[in-house]
Amino acid sequence: MVIGKGYTDRFMGDDEVRELCTEAFANKNVDGKEVLVVMPDYTRSGPFDLMFRVVYEQLAHRVEHLDILIALGTHPPMSEKQIYDLFGITKEDHAVNFPKVRFFNHSQKADDLRVAGTFSEDEIEEISNGLLRKRVDVSINKMIFEYDLIILVGPTFPHEAMGFSGGHKYLFPGICGEEIIDTFHWIGALITIPCFIGTADTPMRRLVERAAKFIPVERMCLNLVVKGRDLLGMFIGPPDETFKEASALSDKLHIIYKDRPFKKVLSCAPPMYDEMWTAGKCMYKLESVVADGGELIIYAPEVDHLSDVYGEQLSRIGYHCRDYFVKQWERFKDEQGGVLAHSCNVRGIGTFEDGVEHPRITVTFATAMSEEYCKSINVGYRDPASINHEEFKNREDEDILYVEKAGEMLYLLKDNPFRK
Repeated sequence: MVIGKGYTDRFMGDDEVRELCTEAFANKNVDGKEVLVVMPDYTRSGPFDLMFRVVYEQLAHRVEHLDILIALGTHPPMSEKQIYDLFGITKEDHAVNFPKVRFFNHSQKADDLRVAGTFSEDEIEEISNGLLRKRVDVSINKMIFEYDLIILVGPTFPHEAMGFSGGHKYLFPGICGEEIIDTFHWIGALITIPCFIGTADTPMRRLVERAAKFIPVERMCLNLVVKGRDLLGMFIGPPDETFKEASALSDKLHIIYKDRPFKKVLSCAPPMYDEMWTAGKCMYKLESVVADGGELIIYAPEVDHLSDVYGEQLSRIGYHCRDYFVKQWERFKDEQGGVLAHSCNVRGIGTFEDGVEHPRITVTFATAMSEEYCKSINVGYRDPASINHEEFKNREDEDILYVEKAGEMLYLLKDNPFRK
């Protein structure tokens, strides 16, 4: 049973949130239980301070332990201050007002993971519609096996590796090992983002839902639909069922349709994207509306590196289209699928024939990374200080699109050539 509300014309109030949570937890058998709450890091938008307080109010006096695990996925660990800022508390608040809760960062170290199950080569081939054939171990943070209930809390948006985020995605990739992450990211890259983003039923979603069946711990989800920090919907219940409700609402709220493509797009990264690993969303959500031969500029003047975790690999392989890797597979077969996926997802659709790469569009970094470095990783360069935002605004009739806060809203063409 799913308990929830969703709106397209107004935001939910705090009282509504508390009422829904009270209803959802009233008959939940949590007394004396070990409860783990899984929530995303600062690279996701949402009223996480409110959700933290409401969940604590509902459960702290009933459960034996109430812990929060930050679903880092492929992102670096958060500092204590970052965690407190995310949940709107201080260290003193924690000690005085929220003493029951403990905070943990997810870890991908081998000693911190446990293999919960394995997909055979045949299963991966079937799930991926024949795109990939390999055996995949499904490893996950071993902490979860110490709890009686896992509560997933996080937003649903159109997503570049899944179609839509939300639900069991906060387990995979949120708190799992690299092998399963690399697998579904690479399947998505093989399909290419414009062909599936904003679609709820994808091979990657099916892989995650089947991977979740390996987890023997009871789960529930508070699936949020947000704009910034404001809630437009919340659905509480089984993760797969709440995902259906949340993705249907997100489809109405987070997709902007355009009549025609644009020759130039200025895609501005919000401060929460502090490395290109996440600022790449500025390309993922807009590639579909860039005209053939057009240019997309990722404006992220504070970003001075590719990735805290995968920067060395990305610097070595650079940014290329899918076919560049696929048609030279012997050269790249030992690289991580997730890193290859990020590379070709940022570079976009293209071809590779007779040793020559032909990207469909130009992708330019207007970041703190140098022109020489951008050239070495196969992307364009522009000095961010040279960009006058006013020159890009209100010029859609001239085939120029300005997106002030990119990365969460998905832009698609009404007549979508990539879905035909």
